[in-house]
Amino acid sequence: MSQDHDVEKLLERMAAELQTQWTARGIRDPLLIGIHTGGVWVAERLHTLLKLSEPLGKLDISFYRDDFTRIGLNPAVRPSQLPATVDDRHIVLVDDVLYTGRTIRAALNEIFDYGRPASIMLVALVDRGGRELPIQADVAGLYIALAPTEHIKLSGPAPLKLSVRRDG
Repeated sequence: MSQDHDVEKLLERMAAELQTQWTARGIRDPLLIGIHTGGVWVAERLHTLLKLSEPLGKLDISFYRDDFTRIGLNPAVRPSQLPATVDDRHIVLVDDVLYTGRTIRAALNEIFDYGRPASIMLVALVDRGGRELPIQADVAGLYIALAPTEHIKLSGPAPLKLSVRRDG
């Protein structure tokens, strides 16, 4: 059994909410950074919707994971690509699904290895609860509580399709 969601409508609402928050905070020309792989797909769409001029940054957090010694090296490790310095920049970090918070912790560690940003906003297409670390999204497209037998499936990169899958 699965339940599909209209990703494009979620992204349009998220882009509008980001612009509102940037205006309220006085943020201009933020640096958008997506976390591989699904977060990059979401960030690419937001980057287009927001008409940002600076190239999109991409992070592969494989070496920053706290379970690296247990799961080993991901065979598809990609280099991170940041188009500009992060020092004193307003960063918008984008991921597809916010769950335990451990992916975001790893991404923050990597970003701070590149420099000291002025601020970091967190954007997630889906916030599914279940946090193990005190991390929350500033903007999320969908808030959903899932049972242990359920998981989020994001397929892409174009078109993006989001569904909730139930085992069994």
